Amino acid sequence: MGKSKNFSGQPIFNQLIKFIDKSEIKKIAKQHGAERYVKKFSTYNHVIVMLFVAFEGYHSIREVILGLLANAHKLSHLGLSYLVRRSTFAEANQRRCSQVFGDIYMDVYRRHASFLADSRLSDADLRRLYIMDSTTVSLFKDILKGVGRKPKEGRKKGGIKAHTIIKASENVPCLIRYSEAARHDHMFLEEVLSLPPGSIITFDKGYVDYAQYEAFTKNTIWYVTRLKDNALYEASKEFDIPDDADSGVLKDEEVILYYGDKKKEEHRARRIAYWDSENERLFEFITNNFELSAEKIALIYKKRWQIELLFKQLKQNFPLKYFLGDNENAIEIQIWTAMLANLLITLVRSRLKRSWAFSNMVSIIRQQLMNYIDIYRFLEDPEGSWREIIKENKMKYQNSLFPEMEGAYF
Repeated sequence: MGKSKNFSGQPIFNQLIKFIDKSEIKKIAKQHGAERYVKKFSTYNHVIVMLFVAFEGYHSIREVILGLLANAHKLSHLGLSYLVRRSTFAEANQRRCSQVFGDIYMDVYRRHASFLADSRLSDADLRRLYIMDSTTVSLFKDILKGVGRKPKEGRKKGGIKAHTIIKASENVPCLIRYSEAARHDHMFLEEVLSLPPGSIITFDKGYVDYAQYEAFTKNTIWYVTRLKDNALYEASKEFDIPDDADSGVLKDEEVILYYGDKKKEEHRARRIAYWDSENERLFEFITNNFELSAEKIALIYKKRWQIELLFKQLKQNFPLKYFLGDNENAIEIQIWTAMLANLLITLVRSRLKRSWAFSNMVSIIRQQLMNYIDIYRFLEDPEGSWREIIKENKMKYQNSLFPEMEGAYF
């Protein structure tokens, strides 16, 4: 029988890391001094091994080394000529700056961002929409201060918070910052000022900071969020609701929000009261954009749920419950690697015509990571090779005196 059409001269893992520019890793490593005092375990080797951990879902350094040994004859495809020792691996996670992995992630993102944009998103306003939120990774050791009150019994866990911004049209993080879980979300709002003028950003009311909202207005960055229940404001003008407006729009008005020392500072905003009939819930939105319709403001905030689905995708497919180090740097490296693994699979998915659930793709890649399968051809037509085998078998027996033996092999 002929060879499978899904056969590839490279393992699936190698096809995934082709999105990473090896020469760029060397530049980034040089900028951070990441190769100082390094004899063999280079930054490139470190990135590949950490991705191996993320894709395979290993829980300990011992498992990682055994997994590499089991695939020793295939490691040359990945550019690995050196099998790291456990002690060297642990030391690298502690010593090599985690920002190296962050810069590598951002380099891959910037190089391939054009493939990530969802062409189905035709709304011009949503194409310039950014979504911001944070997710907390609990730590069993008190490495970073956890959020909330100290429990009466036992010791409060530590936690690391990933503050994330995504573009609504891409669904992968375009900006990530880490902090201890106890740090308030609004401290991250300064990062928003780096967005292009005219951008729209939405976030929940945990980010309330009227001084930053005023800075957004001065930089022509439009925000959409919810009004806090205890917000101090004064209504100054009410806008007419068009006859063809959504029936859920109850009020559209201009308000002045007070903040600062003795509440003397003012921020001009727009307040929209919207009744969600589906969930039977009242929402109060505020924004500094006075041009978009009230319905569009409600739709923009509804898109905020997209980042929650991304966090769910990351935590389900790359669960960060076991860490290969007990220090902040090692934990950040592992989180960055999970983000990078998620990005690489998303890039593969963006090149496919066939629709795949992300979790199904992760499952296939995890099971076949070091096998010589053309990942694109297989995912486009998983049954293709099987049909070829059946076809060859039929051709073999079409002139046979014993056609009943055609299915003897099945």
